[in-house]
Amino acid sequence: MKSACKSFATGLVRNDVLWRFLSATVFKAMLYMQRERQKYEECQGRLPDQIFIGRAVEQIFPDLKVRHGVFRGMQYVPVRHLSGALFPKLLGTYEREVHPVLERICRQNYTEIVNVGCAEGYYAVGLALRLPKVKVFAFDTNEEAKLRCRELAELNGVGDRVILGSFCDPAVLLSLPLTGRALIVSDCEGYEKQLFTPEVVKQLAPHDVFIEVHDDVDINISTMLRNRFEPTHRIESVFSVDDIQKAKSYSYPELENYDLAGRKILLGEWRPHIMEWLFIQTRNPAA
Repeated sequence: MKSACKSFATGLVRNDVLWRFLSATVFKAMLYMQRERQKYEECQGRLPDQIFIGRAVEQIFPDLKVRHGVFRGMQYVPVRHLSGALFPKLLGTYEREVHPVLERICRQNYTEIVNVGCAEGYYAVGLALRLPKVKVFAFDTNEEAKLRCRELAELNGVGDRVILGSFCDPAVLLSLPLTGRALIVSDCEGYEKQLFTPEVVKQLAPHDVFIEVHDDVDINISTMLRNRFEPTHRIESVFSVDDIQKAKSYSYPELENYDLAGRKILLGEWRPHIMEWLFIQTRNPAA
């Protein structure tokens, strides 16, 4: 039986047409389910920490308003199951490494922002608040995330400027009505390799791009992005700070009653590796 299964599998992988079909359908679905299962198991393993974080959020942020940082004052929604970093987002330390870049972004005269992988809308809504004239196209394949993003946008009075979509592939991205100088914000778990094709990069020559790079999915992604964007853009790198260093170095009044171990849990963004962001600025802006 085992030998027959191996022979059958060998026949499948050697059939080019059938392999392409399975890769685009069955295997793709299985990979998605495998990643979702991994996220579920990781969440279950962190359950005691999540209870600790939930209690801290209730005590410190009963109004669910962001206290510090780039999006200070943003009214938040209860998204504990969608966001593993609710406490840092409310405190205003979430991805603090890129706050200097975000402040520069908020001083630009962008006409549109495209957020691929918007989750519950931390960046989509936050940037809409900071840039009151901008239109935001926010995409996420998670339906619950889209509902929370819509709720967050309406709660903060920017619902009329945040347009939600599901899957953003190169064709969708190229079809968006970018009227002047736009900013594309990407956090799509490695799909940036497929999204930023040579044709897309060519069309984005007058626009800026801010990408969370997932070299953990494919170690070649950041190199590929640099090679594609460098002829038309200036590229800056920002690297993440370890959760331990955050616990030791971040100083906020809301953390005063917690020891280092507690601070590490509260400030944690659960990154198993060093993350890199690329801020990619056009050399020839359209606006």
